[in-house]
Amino acid sequence: MPYPEGHKIKVRGKIIESAAQAFRTNGIRDISVPFIMKGAGLTHGGFYAHFDNKEQLVAEACRYAISDTIALLQEAAEQKKQGPKINAVIDYYLSPYHRDMTEMGCILPALSGEISRSSEEVRQVFTQELERMIDFISNLAEVDNSVGSALLSIMVGTLVLSRSVSDSKLSDSLLSAGKQHAKDLISTDLVQS
Repeated sequence: MPYPEGHKIKVRGKIIESAAQAFRTNGIRDISVPFIMKGAGLTHGGFYAHFDNKEQLVAEACRYAISDTIALLQEAAEQKKQGPKINAVIDYYLSPYHRDMTEMGCILPALSGEISRSSEEVRQVFTQELERMIDFISNLAEVDNSVGSALLSIMVGTLVLSRSVSDSKLSDSLLSAGKQHAKDLISTDLVQS
């Protein structure tokens, strides 16, 4: 009996979602195809019916994860009733919740260190997705891409450091300082414009 129409696309989506979650939490190198397939509720034997190799999956997981992050940040922005919507995005991105929920968080701080050692295919997709994130941040903040790049760099760097330390007070302090300086960057740019 054949599978229903759309079955293969649905299964592929489950694999990509499982991979994005695994890569966000543990990076690329330490995650195996069998682990990803198990996370999707599948056996690893079916992997090659959907992907040529792990690199292709990494690229697809980056696309998926950035889309997911943009949707979450857009939702946070839409809930902001007063003031700049970018402030709601900064508050969400640099929150203890986002810091602690690595499996659902932004893939940029999770993979940036590893991507430089990845294939050209993966680096190209990561670059495209980073540019998409910069465009999203810049448009929401109503700033040019140079300021948007700086803002995203502050946010990603702050999140990386806050996740890296063992001292919870220092981690919270890093988040707080990052939020303040990210917002100062935007307000300074708006005043100068």
